[in-house]
Amino acid sequence: MIVVCGEALVDLVPLQDRGTYAARPGGSPANVSVGLGRLGIGVTLLSRIADDGFGRLLRAHLTDSRVDLSIAVSAREPTTLAVVTLDPAGGAEYVFYVEGSADGAWQPAELPGALPDSAVSLHVSGSLALAIPAMGDTLELLLRRERPRRTLTFDPNLRPQLARDPVRLRTRLDQWIAQMDVVKISSDDLAWLVPGEPIEAVAAHWHSRGPVLVVVTRGAEGVHAIGPAGPVDLPGSQVRVADTVGAGDAFMSGLLAALDRAGRLPRDRLAAIPAATLTSALAYAQQVAAITCTRTGSDPPWQGELNSEDERR
Repeated sequence: MIVVCGEALVDLVPLQDRGTYAARPGGSPANVSVGLGRLGIGVTLLSRIADDGFGRLLRAHLTDSRVDLSIAVSAREPTTLAVVTLDPAGGAEYVFYVEGSADGAWQPAELPGALPDSAVSLHVSGSLALAIPAMGDTLELLLRRERPRRTLTFDPNLRPQLARDPVRLRTRLDQWIAQMDVVKISSDDLAWLVPGEPIEAVAAHWHSRGPVLVVVTRGAEGVHAIGPAGPVDLPGSQVRVADTVGAGDAFMSGLLAALDRAGRLPRDRLAAIPAATLTSALAYAQQVAAITCTRTGSDPPWQGELNSEDERR
């Protein structure tokens, strides 16, 4: 089992006439958990989910995608909202409404006393946690507690526009990278974080600081990764893009699913992952993300939608 921790929110996605919006379940951690559930991986989501109408939408969506919600917190605050703007190529930009919402009120006292014994790894996203102090402080306590017990995986998924203190965001990001076993980041995030730096150099530097595996997604240009056996590069695949909402999260769920199926998520097994196994896992994750890009909003594929050859890898 994999535990995913972080926000479950609603994306307001523009429809084709650009005058109306559709409410879509979202939030990077929730998206990752949905992707894992649909790929047949046991997953539980630790999140604060509101009791309002949007919260009920989220719970139904998560449950229908086989995500366990037994350790989720029932929040009195309203659901966090993200308003999506799409560029002509389908790229997504977000404006978040967090103040006074479920994700603006995380508290350490709400953390479960223990995560499920069967959980081999804990995945967190930095999208809100790096920018919202109450959420970041709570997740940091969880990460420190769980570090000796299970593999930690992380997608910074940066939202700098949310941060009132960008220096604090960068400091927390730097601290979290050193604690993680797997870090996945997009080239767009690196362009904001370290403008002008080659992604290969940044990945190698982060790898030297502790993570066993560092992965940089580059959209249509493919993916670069560095693991125990050295760097791996894969080209991108061409698809007809509806939008890129949730594509990075779909990639993350595909990567975690592939590593789990290969028995490589435990820390000691991850540290010995061969280049061929890593390459196969990255290719699988790319396929999951590519299918998601052909759909409106974050709608990752079910296991049966992937070709049988990739599923056997």
